[in-house]
Amino acid sequence: MSIFSKGLAKTRQSFFGRIAQVLGNSEIDEDTWDDIEAILIQSDMGVDTTQKVLTELKARVRREGITRPEQLQKALREVLASLLKTPPTLNISGRPLSVILVVGVNGSGKTTSIAKLANRLVNNGRKVILAAGDTFRAAAIEQLQTWGQRIDVPVIAGQPGSDPAALVYDAVSAAKARGKDVLIIDTAGRLHTNYNLMEELAKIKGVCQKVVPDAPHEVLLVLDGTTGQNALEQAKKFREMVDVTGVIVTKLDSTAKGGMVFAIFNDLGLPVHYVGLGERLGDMVFFDPMTFAKSLFDEN
Repeated sequence: MSIFSKGLAKTRQSFFGRIAQVLGNSEIDEDTWDDIEAILIQSDMGVDTTQKVLTELKARVRREGITRPEQLQKALREVLASLLKTPPTLNISGRPLSVILVVGVNGSGKTTSIAKLANRLVNNGRKVILAAGDTFRAAAIEQLQTWGQRIDVPVIAGQPGSDPAALVYDAVSAAKARGKDVLIIDTAGRLHTNYNLMEELAKIKGVCQKVVPDAPHEVLLVLDGTTGQNALEQAKKFREMVDVTGVIVTKLDSTAKGGMVFAIFNDLGLPVHYVGLGERLGDMVFFDPMTFAKSLFDEN
């Protein structure tokens, strides 16, 4: 069983697996469409994305003369896969120092995702340094320092309560001085409704550019997969305040509502670079659209 199939077991069993049961051996009729619509919405795919899927699926049924349930299920997989796109490679090459700013609300798994991303990059030969930009919580600083020790990556940190923008300036300067080629910046877990904290993100971005003019080169938004449609609302607010370039979806193994991944692509137009499918360092994996869509239906 692949890591995708294992990680998406709850979503597969609770929602997408039910589609096969709904179809059964019955004919395709209005009740079939109503059942599929309900399942997709309940999986946190969202109303707009669900309607897009149904429209395309009905068009295929008419166009291809689909009559059997197994044909309809195959068509549904293909329609769902078509909503997803393979994410572009992170824009962190071709310059002496690349800066990744990581944002998200409290509890989204942001700091852990930073450690997992740093570990991936180190394993690929990159020289990584971390910045503990969440200066509001001493525990956040300590957590990142602990992760840094575990994966053997240096962490630039200040005192709790210190100015995060000043800390980030020091971190970018230190990264250049030490010859590192990737700096990943943690930020405070901000409520997306708090305007002042969002403004501070813009300030941090400006500070980065004083040292590296075109930084940050990626702004990755970490979304908690267990929060479903709430995560989409958070994403919209963050995108208004900072130029979010991509998404990391965490805790997909802990939710039955993995349909929200489709809504990220369709409603937000943002690429999903990585998904978290477990707690181990290696359980944050590169997002593969075809494997993801297939794993919603199959255990293999």
